[in-house]
Amino acid sequence: MALRSINPATGELLETHSVQTPEQAAAAVVKAHEAFGSWSRIALPERARVLRKAAGILNAEKNSLARLMSEEMGKPILQAIAEIDKCAIVCEHYAANGEAMLAPERIAAGAADSYVRFDPLGVILAVMPWNFPFWQVVRFAAPALMAGNVCLLKHASNVTGCAAAIEDIFRRSGLPLHVFTSLRVDSAQVGALIAHPLVRAVTLTGSDEAGRAVAAAAGRCLKKVVLELGGSDPFIVFADAPLSACVSAAVSSRMINNGQSCIAAKRFIVVRDIYRRFQTAFTAAVAALKTGNPLDESNDLGPLARADLVEELERQVEASVRLGARILVGGGRHGRSPGFYFQPTVLENVKPGMPVYEEEVFGPVAALIAAEDEEDALRIANDTAFGLGASIWSADRARAEAIAARIEAGSVFINGMVKSDPRLPFGGIKMSGFGRELSSYGIKEFVNIKTVVIL
Repeated sequence: MALRSINPATGELLETHSVQTPEQAAAAVVKAHEAFGSWSRIALPERARVLRKAAGILNAEKNSLARLMSEEMGKPILQAIAEIDKCAIVCEHYAANGEAMLAPERIAAGAADSYVRFDPLGVILAVMPWNFPFWQVVRFAAPALMAGNVCLLKHASNVTGCAAAIEDIFRRSGLPLHVFTSLRVDSAQVGALIAHPLVRAVTLTGSDEAGRAVAAAAGRCLKKVVLELGGSDPFIVFADAPLSACVSAAVSSRMINNGQSCIAAKRFIVVRDIYRRFQTAFTAAVAALKTGNPLDESNDLGPLARADLVEELERQVEASVRLGARILVGGGRHGRSPGFYFQPTVLENVKPGMPVYEEEVFGPVAALIAAEDEEDALRIANDTAFGLGASIWSADRARAEAIAARIEAGSVFINGMVKSDPRLPFGGIKMSGFGRELSSYGIKEFVNIKTVVIL
């Protein structure tokens, strides 16, 4: 079996990659563990130097790396360049702040001295998705490497080229051999990798189904796991919302990355007083979006990453329409052929029981839901199995903050779209996973928080 990279804009095969055998993957674990012995003893300033060098390479080669990304998974080229920029920023962030984040913390406890150390765990397995193929890897790797861990990457099979490029960047940055390794394995081998006695912890970004499988495998081995899973983020619009800015952010938040983002706004919950105005403006803005070749900077949207994703999105929309949802714009496959394109779509009259209400919708489809008032909007926002992010729009800060306190989500943005930032913790609750990435919270997910007491 081979891993296949297919250009989603054309359906053409880009490259095939041989799959490593279980024995080869296990040998890579052993080599990573051996490399941990020396890397974990490298001084923090030297680790920071490697991350700064990685940031420099990312900045210098952003255009070619972005093109690779667009060709493998269809991201619009300007968004791909922005993703590489963000990867450089997170490397710089941990290079500048990692040492302070990991400094021992002294705690008075009636002893001659007592403090907490933050020591690396060892080999960390990262199972990563295709939708942000550089960012989701680098946002894990930068803090993990800064903390002194070593990383094994099992990337999505359709972005194997991106995985190889990331490994090459770290290697050229001065990272010792086997400290960051990209494995070419299929999903069937993940369980064995988690169970390997030298793998100390695992992190996954992916679907809730994949999260259950990884959490179960890690649980059987009593290993630490961090899960960043799907979302069905509410975008709540109150009557006093700044409408123009709100609509602009709504379109960007739903359609970014061709709608394939876990933290994209997916359910637009609008109070009735402003519903018709929002619906009219939002639908017009979505209808004006241009879909086409992701390498063409004039296009707003490209294709979905795989053919099966188009089929799943089509199923969700058609089933919801049969249950009473109304199509305001779009609603099906895009006329472009070949390629895995889907029309930017807006549905209204969305109700509980419909796939676009209950499930994560991974594509350029927005669900409009009318709420009677503030309390009804909050009820609808929390009426989901997911809890990743939420966006609230109101001119009344006190009211928005009061609602934010009652939202069941890991992040709430007021008058702005949800996004990850290296300075802030990122993660979800409920079926959106557990644990945190980024900030000082993220770097401490994969360390031994060790108490030292001197009597």
